[in-house]
Amino acid sequence: MFHTDPPEPADPGRPSVDVTAAARWLDGQVLRTPLLRSPVIDRLVGARVLLKAENLQTGGSYKMRGGLYAVGRLAAAGHTGVVAQSTGNHAVAVALAARRHDMAATVVLPVDATPSKVARARGAGARVVLVGSTVEERLAVARRISDETGHPIVDAYDHPDVISGQGSASLEMIEDAERAGTPLDTLIVPVGGGGGVAGACLAASDRPIDVYGVEPVGCDSLAHSLVAGRPTPVRPAPTIADGLRPSCVGELPFDILRTRLRGVVRVDDEEIAAAFRLLLMELKVLAEPSGAAGLAGALCLAADGATRVVAGTAAPGSGSRPRTVGVVLTGGNVEADLVARLATPVLPRQGVAA
Repeated sequence: MFHTDPPEPADPGRPSVDVTAAARWLDGQVLRTPLLRSPVIDRLVGARVLLKAENLQTGGSYKMRGGLYAVGRLAAAGHTGVVAQSTGNHAVAVALAARRHDMAATVVLPVDATPSKVARARGAGARVVLVGSTVEERLAVARRISDETGHPIVDAYDHPDVISGQGSASLEMIEDAERAGTPLDTLIVPVGGGGGVAGACLAASDRPIDVYGVEPVGCDSLAHSLVAGRPTPVRPAPTIADGLRPSCVGELPFDILRTRLRGVVRVDDEEIAAAFRLLLMELKVLAEPSGAAGLAGALCLAADGATRVVAGTAAPGSGSRPRTVGVVLTGGNVEADLVARLATPVLPRQGVAA
């Protein structure tokens, strides 16, 4: 069932990000995904670790929250179609949201997008356009299609409703942890374009919670941007975390993050793969590498502390060693062959003299 009285569409000239309003509107329209816990992970991190299982969300990722909220508001304003670009999960979410509202959807994906995400978008009824390998190439095509069709772009990084919707996952986690008597003092979210972690910062804004982003090494625009004081592009390096490789953090997310984020943890593919296996073997949870990156960040933060962090400007929240760490498992759309490869760690050769 859809809410019959959606909030008024935001004035495009004055972006408004409101996580609480988004969470209220999405209540009953998306899954309130569970918090998971493993004694083994607790021991490795040295704290209570709560994992928000957004890999179980409709569409396979927390992107459904932002996509559904943004598309729902556009439907309420009378639009008949939407355009989106992303590396995969946002496009799937917008396609599914458009289908719910009987709207046309065109999604622009990179030529190397994972086949499962392309198939999910097409299966939801979207027209899929494969273009280049950079966000600039995709945005140029998305803008041209928007101009031709008159359908607005639901931007993956800089749309206030998308940020608001994605932030609802963190708000749910904060609220559920408080109800259980285990309030968060640390919150960790993977970073692509920055919308999810920006929403997390807003969800945690009135609580003593340190929020960290996690980026793959070489795909770390947010880390560079915090140092430079402005959005700073990078040339994305190869990574198994295909959802975390935009060339630049969004301007609106960065405007939120620059004064609210505690810092960014950079992780490599081996660390992401180890977190993926830990989730699979200890919790029997299948997360895509991008979704497992948050746990990789928590493990690195516990092992190496501040030496792994590019600091933000936010003052410490709790001011003490973390007791309860929240990690958002942002998605679970992963190729079967990658699962098989990551599930088996490379073992040292036996019987070879040192």
